[in-house]
Amino acid sequence: MNERQSTIGLVVGLGNPGAEYAGSRHNAGFMVIDRLLKLLPGTFTEKAVSSGTAWCGRIKGRNLTLLKPMTFMNLSGKAVAPLLRSQQLTPAEILVVYDDVDLPLGRLRLRANGSSGGHHGMDSIIAEIGTQNFARLRVGTGSKHRHDQIEFVLGAFAADEQEIAEKALTAAATAAQTAICRDLLTAMNTYNGIDLAQEQTMEKNS
Repeated sequence: MNERQSTIGLVVGLGNPGAEYAGSRHNAGFMVIDRLLKLLPGTFTEKAVSSGTAWCGRIKGRNLTLLKPMTFMNLSGKAVAPLLRSQQLTPAEILVVYDDVDLPLGRLRLRANGSSGGHHGMDSIIAEIGTQNFARLRVGTGSKHRHDQIEFVLGAFAADEQEIAEKALTAAATAAQTAICRDLLTAMNTYNGIDLAQEQTMEKNS
């Protein structure tokens, strides 16, 4: 991917379908898609696609699709691969947004490629499309409240995390918008160094 000119044609937000998972840490990708839809200019039309829900529109003279796989997390690639084929996109034109329990809440990480880091949704996408060479935006969800990992990631943010979580999800949507409308390198340079939890602590102590 040419990092100085965005070629992103598909943004995938990972999560689990169903009301019982809404607002959980593991659904950070879904929540970023919701916020990104409000940020992007133009009109995006919702439509059902194979194993997912998509919103299709145009931005800066090119087609753009936002996708929420409805396969459950561990089979996310089953929704991504068919959409890539039907829209004749390459892996280099994807941005995947997902939660990262090993990254502190309030931190973001954009990368042009890399391993799954043990995230099962990413494992599935890499397996289905046959490469790890696609952009990703990790949204930090780790915190002092962590205990049993499965229960933790499928649970909601704690009361004292809500403010930072909302700021982080909004920042992630803005980071994705920057990657789409400008380029990935600009988004990386702008957002990879932020620490919203530290900023909030500094604000409260000032």
